Amino acid sequence: MYAMKDAQSIQSMGGEARKKALTQEQRSEIARTAAMAKWEKAETTQKLPKATHGSPDRPLRIGNLEIPCYVLDNGKRVITQGGVLTAFTMSPGTATKGGGDRIANFVNTKSVNPYASNELRDMIINPIKFRAQGSMAYGYDATILPEICDAVLEARKAETLNHQQEHIAKQAEILVRAFARVGIIALVDEATGYQEIRDRQALAEILKKYIDGELYKWTETFPIALYKEIFRLKGWEWNNGKMPQVVGHYTNDLVYDRLTKGMLEELKRRNPRDETTGRRKHPNYWLLTPGVGYPALNQRLYELLGMARASATWETFYRLVDRTFPRMGDTARLPFTEDV
Repeated sequence: MYAMKDAQSIQSMGGEARKKALTQEQRSEIARTAAMAKWEKAETTQKLPKATHGSPDRPLRIGNLEIPCYVLDNGKRVITQGGVLTAFTMSPGTATKGGGDRIANFVNTKSVNPYASNELRDMIINPIKFRAQGSMAYGYDATILPEICDAVLEARKAETLNHQQEHIAKQAEILVRAFARVGIIALVDEATGYQEIRDRQALAEILKKYIDGELYKWTETFPIALYKEIFRLKGWEWNNGKMPQVVGHYTNDLVYDRLTKGMLEELKRRNPRDETTGRRKHPNYWLLTPGVGYPALNQRLYELLGMARASATWETFYRLVDRTFPRMGDTARLPFTEDV
């Protein structure tokens, strides 16, 4: 009983007085408890997914909005809880760190709740804990933004939003328009720098725009004037269009390997060399799409022709191309002094 009274009297004291009233054993116990709690928190944090891409100074920018986002080591793209509030210009709540309560309360309002999907509810109930800059953070799968937008815009369409929620509907409309142009996953990848290491499968959709499964027999695709300029710059004598083998390497390096990432490798895969003759069955440009691939190739060839005509030496031309059209593949740079 006296111990309880002592504890109560100590608890009612001010901070400094309470500290002086504690015994050595009590101080030690408090220190051990605090150290254990800190250790357990650190251990739990270490087990969380880690942000491999993204930082506070590389937010997702949409108009005047700056939304913190990350890509985790499991490949998941996340928007921080605070970032979701920023996206919809909401003020943070007070019950839960990070603003999760504010997001949940908004979605559960009578005006929005009927239009919230089960996926959205699951995201809000189960925020993602992850490590970023050495600390634990809370966020959601990046697709939470279009999910909230859908619910809000459906509520506005049904005229159930109240006056205080109209500004959120306007933000939702702005966000949806941005997503329609690029896509939320691509936006996050660009903001965090993750697009630089996406695997080949992620690039397949881009390559489809350039390379078609059918063959298009374009005629006079490569302007002969370009190759005459290459001969001039190399100091070779023009021999009625007879090309030394190295010119094929120049074409790959200067053209295909600089149009879009992975193009040269994909063309080689679809158009392999014959094991007997060592030649490819078709010219690579026959595989290009008529809507995107071929026009891009044609424009690039005439850009290269202009650069070649403006150059006095092969070295000058090559450096100009390197600076203007950096290589997108992994092909080694061709030497300046290679001869026929």
